Order: sequence, then structure tokens, then C-alpha cells
Amino acid sequence: MRAVITDHPGAPSVLRPVTLPDPAPGSGQVRVSVEVAAITFVETLVRAGSTVVPPATFPAVLGNGVGGTVDRIGPGVDRDWLGARVVTTTGGTGGYAELALARATDLHRVPGRLGLPDATALLADGRTAVGLHEAARVRESETVIVTAAAGGVGGVLVQLATTAGARVVALAGSDPKLAHARDLGAEVTVNYRDPAWARSIREAAPRGVDVAFDGIGGDTTTGLAELLRPGGRLVRHGAAGGRWGTLDEAAIADRGITVLGLGALGAADLFALTERALELAVEGALQATIGQTFPLAEAASAHAAIESRTTIGKTLLLP
Repeated sequence: MRAVITDHPGAPSVLRPVTLPDPAPGSGQVRVSVEVAAITFVETLVRAGSTVVPPATFPAVLGNGVGGTVDRIGPGVDRDWLGARVVTTTGGTGGYAELALARATDLHRVPGRLGLPDATALLADGRTAVGLHEAARVRESETVIVTAAAGGVGGVLVQLATTAGARVVALAGSDPKLAHARDLGAEVTVNYRDPAWARSIREAAPRGVDVAFDGIGGDTTTGLAELLRPGGRLVRHGAAGGRWGTLDEAAIADRGITVLGLGALGAADLFALTERALELAVEGALQATIGQTFPLAEAASAHAAIESRTTIGKTLLLP
């Protein structure tokens, strides 16, 4: 099979196409003939050897989310899965390939009315956004900040908050991204590259904001915390800026602000959250944004595009 491997951490160029033996599913596993492989921002950090994420073991075939058809099953797996159209996690690695192994318990059947690329785009970003939105308990008439609002997770958060009746303030780094956030339902858009971004939000929400979804980290975290009104919620789910932000914990406690992280999702709920995201997409309440696709062999170019911060929505590989 064709795959993309990286022998050591480094720049996107360390990702190289190779030919590997076809994998065989073990007990409780299936093999998926991959039609779509998702790329997450976390995978670019892993490839780069960033200290923001746990170190990986190299050499590695990255990729934790794929969509395709089950073409082989291992011992103990129901034969009804053969030929099924699915999206699934791969256990952390192995997705950048024509064939990928997955546990049968991780498989999600793709509803007939949902395209496989859309379902794959929502596999990780959809479950993350739905889980964070529910953990934050976004309510009608609240003011909500969504950072990286034109990204995979951010775009879904904008839609969920808007549907809940909240007023969304979207942060993004370019005019096209801000326009996309408005198309998704954001009422106010602010370019975070403007040094006065926090002042712009204060002018738009003089009474403060109720919820801030922080996918950027760094100095942005401090600014978001200061914009929250007493009793607000700060949801920290990413460090696209290259490092996690720091907080004055005493000041946060004095103002009654609740700080939530990815741990609020709960590992046991991830499967159910994915199912919910797919259901919302079928109902038309949620739309995946696939901003760009690349052939599998051009995974390095896909990583470079994501790191350049010019991509919109989800980036997918097409084996």
C-alpha cells in the first residue's frame, strides 16, 4: 500500500511517500480501504516535535481519522461490517495511508445522506466542538467568543453557539476567514492580528462576554480572560499560537470564572459525541467546512499550508 511516513520530527518536508506491506487486521480489528484521511492541527505539532503535545515514537505514519469502506475483518468482528461505509479513529496513527486498521468498536456508519468527506471532516473536529459546547453550557442571549473561528473546530463552535441563540464574536487572522465566520453565523468579527483586538471586542460587548473558546493560547489566553464577565467560562482547547497561555489563578477565582479544558469531554463520551455531530450534520443543523484537499503523496504540502495559517476549515488527504 501507499502511505506517508516521517522518520523523525522536523519541517513538513520530513513527510515522505513510501510503499509499505498491506496491514492485516487482528482480533477485534477491521481494515479500512481509505478514501479520505483527516489532518488535525495536533498532527502538525507532533510532526514538528513540539513540546505542546506529548512526544511521538518515530518512524511513524501519522493520522488518527479516516473515512472509507471496510474491506477485511479480524477474528471476533461481526461480518456485517464488511463493505460498510465508515469513519473511524485509528488509535492515534496509521491514517495517512491507502489502508488503515481500526478497532471495530470505534467504527461509525456514515449515514447515506452524508458525504464521506463531510463525515471524515467532522470525526475529530465535530466531536470536539460538540463536547466543548455542551461543557460550556452556552445559553440563549449569551455573548460567546470563538477563536480560530474559521478553523475546523472553531467553525463548528460558531454554528453551535449561533443555533443556541448566543451572540458570537469570532476571532480570525484574515479577511477571508472573518468573512467565512460571518457566513457561519458570527455577528461580530475581529482580526486577532490587530493589536487592538481586545479593545474592539470591549466596544462590541461592553458588559463583557459569557464564554470564550480559546484555541490559540499564548498571550491571547490572558486577553480572553480579562474580557469575561464575573461568572464567565473560559474553555481552553488548543495552542495554535505555539504555546499554552498562563492565567492568574487567584484573579480568576476572585471573579468566579470557570476554566475548562479538553478533559471536560471525558474519554468515555467521545464515541457518543461523534455520533451526535454526524446526526446534526444529517439534520442540516451543522455543516462541515472542507477548505482544501491534497493527494496523499502531498501530505507535506498539506502540513505546510496548515502551518502557514492560511487554510480555512478542514484539510483532507485523498488517497
